[in-house]
Amino acid sequence: MPNIKPISDLRNYTEVLKEVDTASRVYLTRNGHGEYGILTMAEIDELDRYKAAYTLFFKLQKAEGRAAKEGWIDVDDVEKKLGVSEA
Repeated sequence: MPNIKPISDLRNYTEVLKEVDTASRVYLTRNGHGEYGILTMAEIDELDRYKAAYTLFFKLQKAEGRAAKEGWIDVDDVEKKLGVSEA
């Protein structure tokens, strides 16, 4: 069950923060409407990892679609352009 509190409860913020953990976010309302959410740093880090993975997946999907239309680049050509050679 979500932990929903009016923003005015932040006057006693230590009590509100005691209720925040990885299993329980605290949602703050203003004039009866959801306005803010309080998360732990662990949750924020996890969300950042999910966002990075999603972004990478989206870019890989886009690149794969482009490669399917335009054709794949040979690995030797890539190495020449990058100035690297196989060891």
